[in-house]
Amino acid sequence: MVEQSLLSIENKGSNSGFLEGFHDWVFECHGFWHNAVLIIASLLFVLYLALQARQSFLKLSHGRSYIIISYYASLWLVSILNLIWCFSQAWECLPGKEFAWNLLSLFTTSGMLFLEVSLLAFLLQGNSTSGVEALTRTFGISGIIVGFDILLKAIYLFAFGIPIFINSDYPTPHVKWNLWVVHKLLLTLVYGCILFMYHSRWRERLPARPAYYKYVTIMFIWNAIALFACALTGNGAAFGFWLYHFTVVCYHAVYLPLLYITFLADFFQEEDLHLENVYYSEMKDAGFFEADWN
Repeated sequence: MVEQSLLSIENKGSNSGFLEGFHDWVFECHGFWHNAVLIIASLLFVLYLALQARQSFLKLSHGRSYIIISYYASLWLVSILNLIWCFSQAWECLPGKEFAWNLLSLFTTSGMLFLEVSLLAFLLQGNSTSGVEALTRTFGISGIIVGFDILLKAIYLFAFGIPIFINSDYPTPHVKWNLWVVHKLLLTLVYGCILFMYHSRWRERLPARPAYYKYVTIMFIWNAIALFACALTGNGAAFGFWLYHFTVVCYHAVYLPLLYITFLADFFQEEDLHLENVYYSEMKDAGFFEADWN
């Protein structure tokens, strides 16, 4: 009887601990809607990639574009990392999880930045992006920039002990917001320069696709808002802290689908037309349409 009572107490304790942990994961830290938006958006996008995976692999095997194949694989990896990051929101507020949260955030944001910089490098190379040389040049530039970004953030995190990815408490260290102001300022300037090129005599050097122009416009506005939020928060404005949270949620929930629509969706549509032409040519060579001609 004593053993049964002890087992029942242990089971109740484990169940209550599980329920308490689940409650903290869903409702605590940033709140239910913050976690729900991040988890639902990232999960739906990964499910969409999984449902389209077979068709995408078929199109990639026929397309033989090294840049698209590498970019698609990178998108898969970063999407899974982002999904794990969205499911691990409670780590940000749990004691003892600071290191794990900072490390996961560092790799996730660096992966997303790698995709972002790679697309910028692709845009700035214009219409001459094809083959192994273009792949090496595009990913080489991205690797150098993102590697420097990782090194700088790692110094802030692990050498100086500045929690640049922990935003559960306010106020936060002022030096942290100096880093984010510089980070967002550089991205805003780059997107602003590309927008200027689209409205200047250098626009012919950029790919003539409306989707790229819309992408650059959206990212310029988003980075400008994030820059404004970081500057406000660095000066002690609570509204800036809320606005920065909003930009972070938008980035992790929307950016990867936006990237897919901008860069990969057009390629897959073009491959659909290409495959239809290939199948038509093969059927014509096999004599399927000779009766119609006769």
